[in-house]
Formats: sequence, structure tokens, C-alpha cells
Amino acid sequence: MWRSRNEILAGLFGDPSGQVRERWIAAQHARGVDPEHRISPGLGESFSFLLLGDPGEGDASQYAVVPGMLKIGQGTAFAVIASDVIYPTGAGDEYGHKFFRPYQRYQAPIYAIPGNHDWYDGLGGFMRVFCDSPPLRPAPDRGLRGWLWRKPDPIDEQKLTEARKMRGAPAQQAVQPAPYWAIESDSLLIVGIDTGIKGLIDKRQTEWLRRTSLDPRPKILVTGKPIYTRNDYKPSQLEGGGTVDDIVRDPAHRYVAAIGGDVHNYQRYPVRVGDRVIQYIVAGGAGAFMHATHTIRRVDVAGVHEDEFRCYPLRGDSLSFYSQLYARRLRMKWLYLTPAEAARITAEHIRNTPVRPLDTDMVITRRMRWAARLLGAWQWPFRLPVDRVFHRYLSELSDWDEPPFFKQFLHLEVTPGELKIRCFAATGCLPAEQDPPLEDEVVLELS
Repeated sequence: MWRSRNEILAGLFGDPSGQVRERWIAAQHARGVDPEHRISPGLGESFSFLLLGDPGEGDASQYAVVPGMLKIGQGTAFAVIASDVIYPTGAGDEYGHKFFRPYQRYQAPIYAIPGNHDWYDGLGGFMRVFCDSPPLRPAPDRGLRGWLWRKPDPIDEQKLTEARKMRGAPAQQAVQPAPYWAIESDSLLIVGIDTGIKGLIDKRQTEWLRRTSLDPRPKILVTGKPIYTRNDYKPSQLEGGGTVDDIVRDPAHRYVAAIGGDVHNYQRYPVRVGDRVIQYIVAGGAGAFMHATHTIRRVDVAGVHEDEFRCYPLRGDSLSFYSQLYARRLRMKWLYLTPAEAARITAEHIRNTPVRPLDTDMVITRRMRWAARLLGAWQWPFRLPVDRVFHRYLSELSDWDEPPFFKQFLHLEVTPGELKIRCFAATGCLPAEQDPPLEDEVVLELS
């Protein structure tokens, strides 16, 4: 937690990501990279790719995703990591066992956009690995923030060279121009943006995003901060005014989906914008500890009805998971709710159409209701930390390395007329490795 202190300092004293990013981009342009940050892998009209969000803890929950990813990802043209490639601070020397080793058998390039944790290293590890950039010269940061700010770790180049050998095949090689980019194909433009620590998009990146969005092809946005999450709207501010979502919603820009990491679960909000529907997706569950879904209140944001909303894990499974975690940690067996009990309680509270059949003969007892209240299934003032407080202060103390994990990854299939997005589960259990469960699927028109 001390190594991740830059998150709190950025909130108290201002986020320097924009200024540092400006220096990285200026250095990249001086090296001769494409100033429009285009990546052109020669994809043609039809292809598929994977998307993994927030993977890099380097523990069992990250590695549990790999078997299913390799099976479903056979024949994919590339993969994208959306946010937080390396926990806790994006250090370059940690890429060996948190990036190169887990994905050494994936026989295609991997591109990435950074998350807030990658920025705790000043983006040094990320830029060295994905953009082949030399380190920046340190810039003075005076005042209390500069004194407390965690400085980047020096990279052991010999260690990094050895790590790169694990993904050393020619088919695996790729160098991206910057931390934000656009991957070109005949049918679709995939636009990735860098949201830094606190989500503000700097002036140069804003101008680039506006130019890139004028491309006539249909587009999806990949962002480090989801625009809709937990039934809340977080559109990401642009320096100089406006928001990222203003650009996404503009019909002239032809965005069909916006996919964000940072939040460690899966959520999908089909939002009607004029005469079309844009799919806003949270996909940050490819390795890091799980963020609760049972604390999401009944969905009504942007006119999305609860029964149109999708999430993984299901609210009942999330409640059961956290009940087991706290029952163990606090040695309070009465807190534990079975998956069937938790599903019944959450369905009664949310009043949604259940995805799975419920045990309607089950009697909900007073013990179950008290456990659900304490675990945050209701907006109740006296509850255990399972959401924001848990995320910031207790997640590392309660990391979970025993199946089931409730991890997930996306497979996206592009043809000239449509984009199919599928969410697959990774639980760490053998059946899920052999046949990854399909948890959600949506097909979007690209015409």
C-alpha cells in the first residue's frame, strides 16, 4: 500500500500524469514514431482478438486466466491489455513473472494501455516494455508532493532481456508508438487512450483523440477508466473542456462500444444514444482481486433497465464469495451465505429476472438478512468494507488465491458487417480451463 501511495498524493496535490506523458510523447516523436500513433498489423476485413483487463498481480488468480485465454484465443491476431499491466507500481523488473511468463505461449502480439498502477512508476516500465523507450531524465517536482512521491525504479536491463526471451518468437513481436494508439483494420478502428492516475486526458492526447475519431470507420474505445460502472457515470474529463464520452456519443465518430479496465469485474450497459445503442463495458477481471458486484444498486443509469444490464460474477455469487472471505478472516461462520442463499437474497432485493433458477422453497432467515446487510447487499450504514474502502486499504490483506476466482476475459470477432463481443469466465477449476464458460455475448452492427 505504501508503494501505491502516489494514488492518494495525486488526489491531494494534483495528478502530474499529463505533464509526464507530454515528455514521453515528445521523446517518442523525436525518435521518429508515427505522430498519429497508428498501428497497422495488416488485419484485413475479418479477424479476432482478445482483451484482458487489470491482469498483473503475478499470482494464482492471474495465471488461472491463461489456459482459457490460450484455448479461446487460438487464431486471434493480437491481444490488448486494458489498464494496470503490472501491480502494484508498474515496475519494469516485475514484467518477467507478471507479463512475459504468463503469456509466453500466446503466439501473437500484445498491445496495452496503462492504468493508474502503471503510472506509479512514472510509466517507465510500461514505456520500456511496450514502446522500447529509453528512460526519461528525472524532472524536479518541488513541494510536499515531490518529497513524498514514489520515484521510478531503475530497470535491470539484463534481467529484462532475459524476460523478453519468454516471448521471443517473431510472431509475438510488436512495438507500439505510445501509451495511446489506434489499431487499424479495414472494418474497425480500435482506439486506446491513456487515462493516467485520475482520468484527466491532457491537451495533446485530447487533440489526437478528436483527430483520430474523425476517421470514417466504425470504432471501439479501449480506456483505462470505464465510462459507466456500478450504476454510475464517469465520462473522463478532457483538458480544455468536454469529456471522452462526448466524443464517443458523437454520431459522426461511429463508436459502437467503449471498454474500460480499472474495475475488477465484468459489467455491460447498453445505452441508447439517439437512434443507436452504444455498449459500455467494464472488463477489468483478468487477474487482480475481485471487486464486488453485489453492492451495485438496482441499475437505472442512462435509462438502462436492470434486466438489460449484465455482470460477472452474478450478484449472488459475489455476495457468497465475500461472505466466505469475511467468515474466514473474522472467524464468524454465521456470516457465510451459500451461493443459493445469496442468489435468493439478492434477487429479492434487486427485483431482477434471475439468470439462473432460484430455490423458491428456501426460507430466508434473519441470520441471512443480517449477513447480507453487513456485507453490503443493502445500502446500510453499518457494513463491512467490501467496496471502495476494501479496494484502497484492505485488498492486499485479503487477496484470494483459491478457486473459484471469478476472473474473465473478452474475445472480440470482427467481420465487415458486425462485431461480436463475448465474455468468458476463468475460475481456476479444471472444467473451466477445458471449456471456458461463456458468461455474456453481444453482437453489434458495423454498417
